[in-house]
Amino acid sequence: MNLVMMLLRFAEKPSGLVVKAGNILDTMRKKLRYKVLLSLPIVLSISLGGANLISRADDVSPKSGRQLIAQHVVNPQHLYSRVWGIISNEYYDQNFNDQDWKRWEHRYDGKLKTLDDAHKAIETMLASLGDKYTRFLDKEAFSDEKQQIDAHLFGVGIQIGMDKSQRIIVIAPIDNTPASHAGVQAGDEIAEVDGKSTKGLSVEEAAKAIKGEKGTEVALTLVRKGERLKMKMVRDEIHINSIQSAKMLDSEVGYIRLTSFISRQADKEMKDALKELSGAKAIVLDLRDNPGGLLTNAIEISNMFLDGKNNIVSTVDADGYKTPAVSDGNPVTRQPLAVLINKGSASASEIASGALKDNGRAILVGQTTFGKGLVQGIKILEDLSGVNYTIARYLTPSDTDINKKGIAPDIAVELSQKDYEDGKGPWWLDPDGPAAVRKPEDLKDIQLAKAVEALKNKLNDKVVLNKADASKNSSRGN
Repeated sequence: MNLVMMLLRFAEKPSGLVVKAGNILDTMRKKLRYKVLLSLPIVLSISLGGANLISRADDVSPKSGRQLIAQHVVNPQHLYSRVWGIISNEYYDQNFNDQDWKRWEHRYDGKLKTLDDAHKAIETMLASLGDKYTRFLDKEAFSDEKQQIDAHLFGVGIQIGMDKSQRIIVIAPIDNTPASHAGVQAGDEIAEVDGKSTKGLSVEEAAKAIKGEKGTEVALTLVRKGERLKMKMVRDEIHINSIQSAKMLDSEVGYIRLTSFISRQADKEMKDALKELSGAKAIVLDLRDNPGGLLTNAIEISNMFLDGKNNIVSTVDADGYKTPAVSDGNPVTRQPLAVLINKGSASASEIASGALKDNGRAILVGQTTFGKGLVQGIKILEDLSGVNYTIARYLTPSDTDINKKGIAPDIAVELSQKDYEDGKGPWWLDPDGPAAVRKPEDLKDIQLAKAVEALKNKLNDKVVLNKADASKNSSRGN
């Protein structure tokens, strides 16, 4: 099935949110004409392109695109004009970063002789928006994006982004991949790829340099706490399972780690995990370092926990039109819930966290989330390239805009460098390296241990307070 048909089918056949969620998707299609996916905050390298939003029925699919190219050469000027029109009609900020968007319409008339010319002109035009989530995708990058949604990828298995200093940074290694086995860690700077500096490279360019065919080798030079580390790894197929772990931590508390919302199977995997842990008295849902994925998954997974007709998330388009998604009132579980979050929890993770927090369904434990409150769309262009662009912002059920702010936990548990070194950080970050495998049930992970403690207090009808809150109450004589 080609990408356009896959995405449109996704929109037309939502599952789980019976009436209300079906209505929101219908409304989204009518009002915004596409909203089914929610963008990741970063581009996933090594065969992982960024996950984004949707395409309309008039978009060119990969198959039809090849047929089109076979029939005639794609006109570079037409390609540029089409992207200008997409942004003009559908971009969420109709102030266009405080500029007159019409100034770009005929800027390159008569100057675009090749598709490469058109691509560079499109990149320049999009850069003027000052929106890191609105970007041009060449054919290879677009293919990577499709592979990511299909969860059938090749590379070394890391998620990368760019920090404020324009450095290429590892957001997180994917579990059980060449990168995780080599010891790559979240926060590592990728300084060199095969001996060539990444300085001045975009995220897409860095991703291209890192990825390659299965069985080939790549050497990364990483900078970690001022130390340069050289790591060689062999590229492989990257299998993306949304649920990395689902088990009992003890006789009472079950644990689920959801690493991504991008796979089309994420909601099914979550439902299966909840059924497996149906005997638990309480559940910890771990969304730490989960960079996001499909909007439908965020809605449907949140729906599994919400009892009653509760607002899950609202999207707000360029016209200020607000569209809410409401749960159906038939949860899969009513077990007490704690959700683990940190600065790597973004996008769809924040939608789920916000929905469960604002509706009083879960205790949030850990650190403030990434802060990505924008929704992207994707259009396939005639030469099989594509464009990602921001089409809306979203609000949590309490009408909170979390973009660039994040969601604060109910119980804050910060981690120092020493905590990581002592093996008290997230259990999958083993300080002794890939050979020593930690397990969540050892509860050396202090954020996880705090979540378990909070749930046990809840089970015992004890009040759960953050230390800061307890201190305030104490000072007031409570």
